[in-house]
Amino acid sequence: MFKTRTLLLLATLISMPLTSYAAGDAAAGKSKATTCAMCHGAAGISSNDIWPNLAGQKPGYLKKQMKAFKDGSRKDPMMSPMAAPLSDEDIDNLAAYFSSL
Repeated sequence: MFKTRTLLLLATLISMPLTSYAAGDAAAGKSKATTCAMCHGAAGISSNDIWPNLAGQKPGYLKKQMKAFKDGSRKDPMMSPMAAPLSDEDIDNLAAYFSSL
């Protein structure tokens, strides 16, 4: 019984799609983040309660949110226009930078 359960669990885990988040270039992200600093702070720590801290966030979370602002599935009058011109590479780099802080 234990063997069967273990094999079922392994089969389930193996068949699950794995989400891969390619690592970005944190140095490139840092240079791109100068615009972000106006609201989110120079080190990714916002001084205003209405803007979230980005420092130390997981890269997958940061990418998901930036892509949602970019594609319009998440709307914000300030963030949507900021994310619109970002390339996938820009998003990867920004996520690498802020997650490294």
